[in-house]
Amino acid sequence: MQIAVMASGTGTILQSLIEAELPIALVIADRECAALTRAQEAQIATALVERGSFAGDFDRDAYTEQVITSLQTAGIDLVAMAGFGTILGPAIFDAFADRIINTHPSLLPDFKGWHAVDDALRAGVSETGCTVHIATALVDEGPILAQEALPIYEGETVARLHERIKEIERRLYPMVLRGLVNESKQKSEGSI
Repeated sequence: MQIAVMASGTGTILQSLIEAELPIALVIADRECAALTRAQEAQIATALVERGSFAGDFDRDAYTEQVITSLQTAGIDLVAMAGFGTILGPAIFDAFADRIINTHPSLLPDFKGWHAVDDALRAGVSETGCTVHIATALVDEGPILAQEALPIYEGETVARLHERIKEIERRLYPMVLRGLVNESKQKSEGSI
């Protein structure tokens, strides 16, 4: 099984996947970012599928087709989203049906979207956490594979809470992906 990781930021979740020795064949980014550097340092192939625009004229479908081509050319079996900042069009969910996994910094179905940590703090809830789920064309929907909760402390900042959630993600996400890799391996060995 070949995994592609899609990232847009510092790459700390990517680093945890690298350290877990998962079969990562490709890292895709939508902008220049530290995740690409981490991948290159680990001698993992990279693809910068740069967005032409972050404005209203952005052609999501054409961009998604570029991403699909990169994934298919690399022979990717499973896609791991790790803080990828571009919402992709529906075609990717057809091309990789039930094979796109996402980690999200909340206990879904609560607090969907890019500002989940801030939204949890503003809502005044006593706990949040992270969710690993199968991604679908509907943002932060799809079957939940794993969740882990953590308490929100009084006076906690968005930055501190987000970092505490990332600590869980860096442990939980590799564990879930390892399980999927092992499951795939068992299925392929059983069919021989």
